[in-house]
Amino acid sequence: MAEKIRIQTPLTEEQSRKLKAGDSVLITGTIYSARDAAHKAMTEALARGEKLPIDWHDQIVYYLGPSPAKPGDPIGSAGPTTSGRMDAYTPTMLDQGIKGMIGKGSRKPEVVESMKKNGTTYFAAVGGAAALIAKSIKKYEVIAYPELGPEALAALTVEDFPAIVVIDTEGNNFYEIGQKPYREI
Repeated sequence: MAEKIRIQTPLTEEQSRKLKAGDSVLITGTIYSARDAAHKAMTEALARGEKLPIDWHDQIVYYLGPSPAKPGDPIGSAGPTTSGRMDAYTPTMLDQGIKGMIGKGSRKPEVVESMKKNGTTYFAAVGGAAALIAKSIKKYEVIAYPELGPEALAALTVEDFPAIVVIDTEGNNFYEIGQKPYREI
């Protein structure tokens, strides 16, 4: 098994472009969670010429809808949500400097083109492993849009957050590459 690549945030474009589809990574540092409601609010704010609540330059966004935390824990289960729900907003958000996205599922061709243009990597977190993923989250703090509840924009301090590069900055797609040998049987 290949060695996991360790990533310390922020994720620069140079680092992002070195990652290849199929790479296993462990992410440490600060990442931000935002789902479709937060993405909608941010793209609408940009359309009005407003400043966003955070500077997205060289940041990683996790498409997460956390469950409530148990006493003493920073977060409850923390699995990925379907990334396609953000596709309508993604090119606009990538233009803000995002260099990594974490979720699950495929992405539309226009998102992949925007990823190639912006030097952004798409990672998958394993669906069904939400309790395990939560163990890598050391802190969860709502930054903006608290009225959105679990869809609010939040900062997460993570340590060895496990993910796989699904689509790299060249558009190579591990969902397709990984399945190819089995289709030839």
